[in-house]
Amino acid sequence: RAQQKLAVQDAFDSETRFTRFVHGMDVRPYQRLSAEGVFDADHQFLLDNVVQHGQVGFYVWTPLRLEGSNAAILINRGWFPLGPTRGDIPPIEVDERPREISGLLDRLPEPGLRLSGSGLSAEWPRVAVYPRIDELRAVLDYPLYDYLLLLDAGADDGFVRDWRPQLLPPRRHVGYAVQWFAFATAVLALFLILSFKRES
Repeated sequence: RAQQKLAVQDAFDSETRFTRFVHGMDVRPYQRLSAEGVFDADHQFLLDNVVQHGQVGFYVWTPLRLEGSNAAILINRGWFPLGPTRGDIPPIEVDERPREISGLLDRLPEPGLRLSGSGLSAEWPRVAVYPRIDELRAVLDYPLYDYLLLLDAGADDGFVRDWRPQLLPPRRHVGYAVQWFAFATAVLALFLILSFKRES
């Protein structure tokens, strides 16, 4: 597992060139992609309970209606902090002019434990708590790809963008492995000692 996480981290750090998105193309985690289209400003999502630097806030997910297609890609435009109340939503409006978007490809985040029920609020912008892609598709009237683009830090119309892979550090996996091997060795030693005593 540590080797897998190192490979993902390397992919995140090493990508430098943007590839134009084409329908049906093979994509890989943290690939740099660019796409042309218009933002759907009327149908945005706010991913709730995102913590940055010890403060709770939201990610803003805005569908990009792709040029020459009826499908869309979700663009993560970044993070903003929670206001005095959850009803205080900062301005997230964005114009719908044609534009080129570039960013890192990412998957929808997954919770450690998913509760039953819909992960979306009823009103736009819809507050989301780890929604599944089918929940997002169900409230839109066009196809939606099952991944995100993390908006490039230099692009306009974004919020705080401090992108990093959502991974446990590889050394922590190594630490867990050492702990489990030590535990297994201790159990085996205890078993052999008790077996020897019973035979004596």
